[in-house]
Amino acid sequence: MTEPLIVANCSGFYGDRLAAMREQLEGGKVDVLTGDYLAELTMLILGRQKMKDPAAGWARTFLRQVQDCLDLIRDTGVKVVSNAGGLHPEGLAAELRNLGLTVATVSGDDVLGRDVGVPGELLTANAYLGCWGVVRALDSGAQVVVTGRVTDASVVVGPAAWHHGWSRADLDCLAGATVAGHLLECGTQATGGNFSLFADLPEGTIDHPGFPIAEIAADGTSVVTKHPGTGGVVSVATVTEQLLYELTGTRYGGPDVITRFDQVRLEQEGPDRVRVSGALGLPPSGRLKVATNRLGGFRNQMVLPLTGLDIEAKARVLTRQLEPVLTPIAEVDVRLARTDHPDSADQEVSAALLHVTVKDPSKDAVGRAFTGPVVELGLASIPGFHSTAAPPAASAYGVYAPGWIDAADVPAVVGLPDGSTVEVVWEPVDGPADDGADVAVAGLPSGETVRVPLGQVTGARSGDKGGAATLGVYAREQQAYDWLAAFLTPARLQDLLPEAAGLDVTREVLPHLSAVLFQIHGILGEGAASGTRFDAQAKSVGEWLRSRLVDVPVELAGPVSRSGPGQEL
Repeated sequence: MTEPLIVANCSGFYGDRLAAMREQLEGGKVDVLTGDYLAELTMLILGRQKMKDPAAGWARTFLRQVQDCLDLIRDTGVKVVSNAGGLHPEGLAAELRNLGLTVATVSGDDVLGRDVGVPGELLTANAYLGCWGVVRALDSGAQVVVTGRVTDASVVVGPAAWHHGWSRADLDCLAGATVAGHLLECGTQATGGNFSLFADLPEGTIDHPGFPIAEIAADGTSVVTKHPGTGGVVSVATVTEQLLYELTGTRYGGPDVITRFDQVRLEQEGPDRVRVSGALGLPPSGRLKVATNRLGGFRNQMVLPLTGLDIEAKARVLTRQLEPVLTPIAEVDVRLARTDHPDSADQEVSAALLHVTVKDPSKDAVGRAFTGPVVELGLASIPGFHSTAAPPAASAYGVYAPGWIDAADVPAVVGLPDGSTVEVVWEPVDGPADDGADVAVAGLPSGETVRVPLGQVTGARSGDKGGAATLGVYAREQQAYDWLAAFLTPARLQDLLPEAAGLDVTREVLPHLSAVLFQIHGILGEGAASGTRFDAQAKSVGEWLRSRLVDVPVELAGPVSRSGPGQEL
């Protein structure tokens, strides 16, 4: 049996900590170094860059990291696998070859111009490829593999399958590695970054969290950890939150395997070591998700503080004054944020904020034609009229939409170190059928309750998938899970988060993680790139929910171990 593969992450997004690659290589043993640089919004950014410069379209920060760590990469012989190739893997590969590295590429994901079920003129259209192109690239002897739009987890699953010699039929192993990849893909979110229970940790714990590592065994199980002496923490709770992050369901579809996250178990194996097991794999569907982006038009925003008394009346005046300006614009969003506090000793705290956001196909319509008349109100409007900043220029925005395409029609194209290319075609796999069993949920307990913030008994993490917000909520203590699962229904969530009222809200339960998982469809409109919502990526929806007051059984609401499901922080 092969030894566990030590896979480290050095990036969770395009713009993450530049020093992370060096920290991981100098901190201890690493077999494979991975990084995730692509998101729905990033593909739009790279697409716009490539419009201006056909040689662009890849993550330049990755090249800077490699240049900084070149001697370490050569000396250690570490394999480096990253999706930093973006829309132009060969462009990045050429730069890396100039450094003397042996490089392979994985592309073929660009399906622009093909029918993916998304109407309109698209700027980018990229299918989510799986791990087998990465496996073939590593088979070629490449030290560095740069890919286009593979799934985030594939940069981890590929090296694990290559190292352990898995086949396409090893679905449970692939599922386990997919879970490990999901845990690594967002960098320090697995080691205390963005952790909802951070206040219960010793002061300073998350000031500079170390990046995560997964030790992936031959059976697909793994241990999530970090280098000794680095900041942050790896606990069942931090790992639970990252497992729930942007999870679209308990059956997590991918090009190589459908992973059953509802079967995943976590166990604190030691300080900063969490064992991950139980993942089950189902055969892939044969369809690939496609990330598409199109240019949507232009947008602008002005923020007007309303200070002191008569806030609602001041908002009405401004709304009437702005109506002639806003009426011709295609899309207008006027929101009053009641950030004001009465009798405040601080002027900023005494002010509410009127956000006026506009979108239109015409740049001129949301440029000076919008900001000029707002400025002209300077001496002719409410008392204390001013804006938070100088009038901004209009900026372009994009619109994300998911599409689908048959996997058999999108082979991975592997560029080998010798300059040749090979195609890795999708192959169907037989495997177990999904039992589809419903999970029983107990009824609400009777007895005395006390009104406290929901966060006193839960942790949470939220994020975005297109126009939907994903929201995972877990019980801090195992005994609180039955209450949580019975209490926090879709209807209750809509009561607690009124913005979700009238939207399609779905829920699944994950008893082994003491968690419930929600999708709030439509709350982000057409996605982060075009959204006008405060918190356009739904990053803090979980914290909003945890702040809401609810009636909790007295026996659950007392002093709690702020650790997550029955484990030490």
